[in-house]
Amino acid sequence: MIKLDVQKKLHGSGGDFELDVQWEITEGEIVAVSGNSGAGKTSLIKIIAGLLKPNSGKILVSDEAWYNKENKINLTPQKRDIGFVFQDYVLFPNMTVRENLEYALPKNNDPKYIDDLLKMVHLENLATQKPNILSGGQKQRIALCRAIIQRPKILLLDEPLAALDTKMRKKLQNDIMNMHSLFKPTILIVSHDPAEIVHLASEMIILENGKITCKNKPIEIFREETNSLQITLKGIIIAKDDQFITLFADNRVQRIPVSQTELDYLQKGDEVSITSSEWTLTSSKN
Repeated sequence: MIKLDVQKKLHGSGGDFELDVQWEITEGEIVAVSGNSGAGKTSLIKIIAGLLKPNSGKILVSDEAWYNKENKINLTPQKRDIGFVFQDYVLFPNMTVRENLEYALPKNNDPKYIDDLLKMVHLENLATQKPNILSGGQKQRIALCRAIIQRPKILLLDEPLAALDTKMRKKLQNDIMNMHSLFKPTILIVSHDPAEIVHLASEMIILENGKITCKNKPIEIFREETNSLQITLKGIIIAKDDQFITLFADNRVQRIPVSQTELDYLQKGDEVSITSSEWTLTSSKN
C-alpha cells in the first residue's frame, strides 16, 4: 500500500493555495490524477518523487517512510524506487538511443535487457541513432524505456502523451499497458484525456485547488452527470487540422478534438477555454 498524507503551500494563477492530499493507493495499480490546470497535479507527483518537499505530512510505500516531517525523514529522489516520464522527453541529445538506456541500466544487469525493451516498443532499428532524428512518439517511447529499465516500484507519468497525435497516443498507451503487465509497477499518470484515463487507469482522483474532490473508477466518474468534474484548459490556439486544435495551455502543448463548426470558427492565435463534459469537449472563445 502507498499512503499519502501531504501538505504543501503552492502559488497558482488564481493566487496562493494549499495542496492537502490524503490518499491510499493499492500497489501494482494504474491510477490517474486529473483536474483543472493549476490544481496541483504535477506538484503532487513531484512530491512523491522527492523533487518537491512538502511542508508537512508523510509518504509511506510498503510501510517504508519516504517522507515524514515529524521524524525528519526525506529520502532523496535517488533513494526512492521511482521512474519519472515528463512530457518533454528529457533525453541526452549527445547520446544514442542505446547509450541513453545504458546510462540508466543498473550495474551488473545484462545489456540484453536493453534489446528486449527496444523490441517491445518496436524501435530496435534505431538503437544507434541520436534523439534529434526521432519523432516525438519515438522519443517518448525511449523515455518510457529509460524510466522502466530499473524496474521501479512506482512509475510517475506527467502527461507524457499530451503532445502526440491520436494514433501515436494509442500506440504509447499500449506500450504503457505492456510494460505494466510485464513489470507490475504502480503507475500514477497525470492526464486530461478521458479516453486515455478510462483505457489505462483502474482508479482516478480529481484535484481541485489542491484537494481531492472525487475518487472512483474512471468510468463511474465520467458516467456521473452530477459530478463536479469540469476539466478546463485556457490557452492560445497555435495550430488546427483535421478535427483538432493544438492549444498552448498550462505551459504545455495540448491537442484537443473539436467539432467541424468549432474548427471553422476558431482561428490560430485565438484565446480559448476548453472544458470537458463527460465524453466530449466543447470550446468557447474568451
